[in-house]
Amino acid sequence: MSRTAKATLTAAVAFCSVTIFTVHYMQHQERETMYQGVLRDDARRLEKHRQREEALQESLRKQELYERVQTVSNPAPLPSSSSSTGDRER
Repeated sequence: MSRTAKATLTAAVAFCSVTIFTVHYMQHQERETMYQGVLRDDARRLEKHRQREEALQESLRKQELYERVQTVSNPAPLPSSSSSTGDRER
């Protein structure tokens, strides 16, 4: 084999090796980036759950306070839907 052929073969192997390494490195980085997105989504979901729980506790606290201050009676029953559909006797 000539010196030029050996240099060309070495350059081609080196180029392929660098390309394969680069592709694998980029895949690893993309996988890490996607995983970080999952972690951010989990954190966002937990924060939203915490806020809803706080809002519920605040609402229950207000309800208890208002029930202590105001008298609460049972509301009148809603009219049934069959009497409002025109099934009245004439």
